[in-house]
Amino acid sequence: MKKAYVFPGQGAQFSGMGKLLFEQSEKARLIFEEANEILGFHISDIMFNGTDEDLKKTNITQPAVFIHSIAAFQSLPDAKPDMVAGHSLGEFSALVANQTLRFADALKLVSIRAQAMQKACELHPSTMAAVLGLDDAKVEEICQHISNESGEVVVAANYNCPGQLVISGSLQGIDMACERLKAAGAKRALVLPVGGAFHSPLMMPAREELAAAIEETNFQHPVCPVYQNVTASAVADPASIRKNLVEQLTGAVKWTQCVQAMVADGAGSFVECGPGKVLQGLISKIHKESEVSGVS
Repeated sequence: MKKAYVFPGQGAQFSGMGKLLFEQSEKARLIFEEANEILGFHISDIMFNGTDEDLKKTNITQPAVFIHSIAAFQSLPDAKPDMVAGHSLGEFSALVANQTLRFADALKLVSIRAQAMQKACELHPSTMAAVLGLDDAKVEEICQHISNESGEVVVAANYNCPGQLVISGSLQGIDMACERLKAAGAKRALVLPVGGAFHSPLMMPAREELAAAIEETNFQHPVCPVYQNVTASAVADPASIRKNLVEQLTGAVKWTQCVQAMVADGAGSFVECGPGKVLQGLISKIHKESEVSGVS
């Protein structure tokens, strides 16, 4: 039975995150100290003592979740993944875990990504919505119709688990989509409290900025494959990993498909490293027979 290590994305943060790891693990403590030095401010203080509002700021949230995830992974006594994957931002954590990226290089990219996404959000007022209880194909069809008819951006963004798909787009596009999706039988179509339309074409300015930074970063050959969001398949070629990491900003997070592919390739045990238990819950819904656990 193969073991997969998975890493959460933005939204998993909470006040006090990482404090116990810092106190109990020497390896984790070194990660926090290195992160403070790289970022030029004590993000660990915000993580341990900041308010929920402090942690919601994109330029804090993304580095904080990434740092916590790597600290959790490094605190494990003998973590030898057969495969890795991350949900959105979590893909950077996965690439440190499989040694494609050095921690310092990945943190710099995460910081650039967060700031670029924040700027893109300010350029185009936009949002996301969670759609529950409707087939993926029906959600995709309705989003496509709205885009064709109105010219508004609205796309499927996060395939989280069967019956749970997050859409992303302009404010007007998302409003229209929520109305039509509920009329089509969705149990819920709920606008989310996020800063913008992540994983949609409205993130193109951020994608260009991230692409330039990735081009200048060294990517090593990984010790095990990463199942990337945009392909939902095993990838081990550094050039392909770079390309997929860039495309992820404007492409969909195919999490359901990633988990299914890992199971098909022999994963029987999934370990979530990072704040919260969101991925454990999603994996249990995608494949009930899998063993799931977490380190936070």
